Amino acid sequence: MIFTKNTSEKKIDYTLIRSSRRTMSIEIRRDGEVIVRIPNRVTNLQARKFVESKRDWIEKTLAKIEKKNESVIPKPGFSETELKIIKKKAKREIPILVDEYAERMGVTYSRISIRAQKTRWGSCTYDGNLNFNCLLVLLPERVMRYVVVHELCHRKEMNHSKKFWSEVAKILPDYKELRKYLKEEGGSLLERL
Repeated sequence: MIFTKNTSEKKIDYTLIRSSRRTMSIEIRRDGEVIVRIPNRVTNLQARKFVESKRDWIEKTLAKIEKKNESVIPKPGFSETELKIIKKKAKREIPILVDEYAERMGVTYSRISIRAQKTRWGSCTYDGNLNFNCLLVLLPERVMRYVVVHELCHRKEMNHSKKFWSEVAKILPDYKELRKYLKEEGGSLLERL
């Protein structure tokens, strides 16, 4: 569903997604699409009020994206051959790091999947399945290690609470710097998928 909020200011177009989640959230994609995720029990009116309450943040974020997109010279996408080579390298290197850090952290996992994902670097399911983006192998190794540690820390804390970040900091005290690098530099790689 796509909704438009019209006010005397600019309108905010957004896509509304309902699910069994507990909280409302707003995601703004690199292409400027605004996604609003809400629990099934929330009404459309409540969703619109939530969006309106976040108007300043949404407008600032959209302006940053627009400015960034204007200054970016698009890079060509990866060819099928390039992606096969990248995936092969990732399937060789990432499991080694996962085993190394899982043992060091005293956690277990079920299986590892490596794919070319357009929006995520990694994820961890409640069952302990780990998913990684094959493009990680194109980043500095320290950043790849950060993503591996981040996902393995979800085996202890399935959230992004203070406790979670303190687990990450135990292994990688400089994780904030690595996280910042991933946010600032990683997007240009994802755009090539």
